[in-house]
Amino acid sequence: MELLTIGAFARATRLSPKALRLYDELGLLPPARVDPVTGYRLYAPRQVERARLVAWLRRLGMPLVRIRHVCALDAGAAAGEIRAFWARAEAEAAARRDLAAFLVDHLTRKDPAMAPTPPALHLRYAAASDPGLVRASNQDTAYAGSRLLAVADGYGAGGAPASAAAVEALRRLEEDGVWAGGLLNVLADAVEEAERAVDDAVGTGFAPEAAGTPEAAGTTLTAMLWTGSQLGLVHIGDSRVYLLRDGELLQITHDHTVVQSMVDEGRLTPEEAASHPQRSLLVRALGGGADATAEMRLQDALPGDRYLLCSDGLSTVVPGGEIRRVLAAPGEPGRAVRELVALANGSGGPDNVSCVVADVVTGG
Repeated sequence: MELLTIGAFARATRLSPKALRLYDELGLLPPARVDPVTGYRLYAPRQVERARLVAWLRRLGMPLVRIRHVCALDAGAAAGEIRAFWARAEAEAAARRDLAAFLVDHLTRKDPAMAPTPPALHLRYAAASDPGLVRASNQDTAYAGSRLLAVADGYGAGGAPASAAAVEALRRLEEDGVWAGGLLNVLADAVEEAERAVDDAVGTGFAPEAAGTPEAAGTTLTAMLWTGSQLGLVHIGDSRVYLLRDGELLQITHDHTVVQSMVDEGRLTPEEAASHPQRSLLVRALGGGADATAEMRLQDALPGDRYLLCSDGLSTVVPGGEIRRVLAAPGEPGRAVRELVALANGSGGPDNVSCVVADVVTGG
């Protein structure tokens, strides 16, 4: 079998000799033979296909460590890994797109010539939390005020104090004046304060490796802070925010769970995820050594909008169509909250259930 020089192999694979030397050093694409006298790298023709795969994966932006893993798999498994990588890349690109849109909008609002005077808006709201029909205690905390809406779902032995501490850490924002341009920074600081409060509430006896296990204690936190024209969203975990606008129900948060990550990567369908035994296992939370990275963004408010914040005690047992029906029905937020809790309990009430409903309305 005639071997190819590194120059000929580089031309055949569209990889530079410098890249080939690097891939050799990393063990990703070692040459078939190294001349003992000259030190020249020589490659076998059968290595061309693998080298081209490496080149294509690099063009996708895949890290070299993951490329080495993909190249060690059979074709079917490798295709699955590439599909999962690209799904995650698209999710990250969408998050960056949302941030870019926020920055453009934020800078536009600073230009008086481009910022119309918004109508006077305020929130009409209600909150309720119920232990359900199975759990002996309620580890949820729900709160609604003129500026702050929040739901926290505690877990573990210290779940109740954890959820209460997280919400209490944000309640000071009710009194503090916050202008829309600084809202995300304020929320980022508040999340750090909430994380410390949760750690204090549950103690320091939980090792990081226990995160997401029964030995851990912590809480989700999903909250919205009102500025008078916008809502700042902070979200960690699998409690949710829904928006009913013009009759359409939209879920505007993304569950931070192992199962949702598998859906994002194309390993599970949403239907499979709904009945998966690990559907409640969190990848982000406050406390217990979990990843506390918060999802944060600004949400423009329009008159007639209706928001629902809820723990998974509602969303896992009540279908989206039923949630929409309740939210779309006429009546005050308090009526909607009571009916949603009743629906969760009517479906067996297997978990604590908390709901906050807020309407964006005009006038005083």
